[in-house]
Amino acid sequence: MTLPVLTALEPDPRRPATLRVDLDGVRFGAVPAELADAAGLAVGRVVDDTMHERLTAAADAEAAFRTLLRALERRSFARVDLGRRLVRKGHPRPAVEAAVERAFGLGLLDDAAFALSYVQTRSIRGRGPARLTRDLLAMGVDRGLIDRALAAEWPDGSDRTRVPLALATKRAAQLGDLPRPVKRRRVLAFLARRGFAGREITELVTRIVGQPASRY
Repeated sequence: MTLPVLTALEPDPRRPATLRVDLDGVRFGAVPAELADAAGLAVGRVVDDTMHERLTAAADAEAAFRTLLRALERRSFARVDLGRRLVRKGHPRPAVEAAVERAFGLGLLDDAAFALSYVQTRSIRGRGPARLTRDLLAMGVDRGLIDRALAAEWPDGSDRTRVPLALATKRAAQLGDLPRPVKRRRVLAFLARRGFAGREITELVTRIVGQPASRY
């Protein structure tokens, strides 16, 4: 079996400190310049199996990192969630893990900041603590970070009924003249889907639905 030969090693204009590698005249991928320096790579070198594995791992990690950067240009992500997305796009899991760890080391991924931002923006849109917790847990965010984000948005002593009150009042009005028990169940289900539940919410809905229709 003939071993491949390194036929090109040139700076990648899209990424500083990265080199494009060609083997046998075919584009292989991009690898960190420090790897090329450490391995003593040069045009004309025969690439044995060990070096080929190193280059493959480095090129895969670089490709995953570039996909990660493009994703972060669109919006922020939680670490675990972004890693899953990269795997679904076809990047090898070891490459994804390396890319995510690299981004974390550069300060590009911060689950605490992500959780806080997510809670702030979604609570404005009418999502409650339970829904926000489910969403963030599904993205792989640590429960402790979620609890701190929720506490920052709804500190002790703050009014937690303003948003569910507005949502429940509007929904009750939309349900018109339905029997009050039916309306109550539907309003409670509506709020539960948005993350508002518990005794306080149940009492709030009971007060709203129990009011005369002319008060809506």
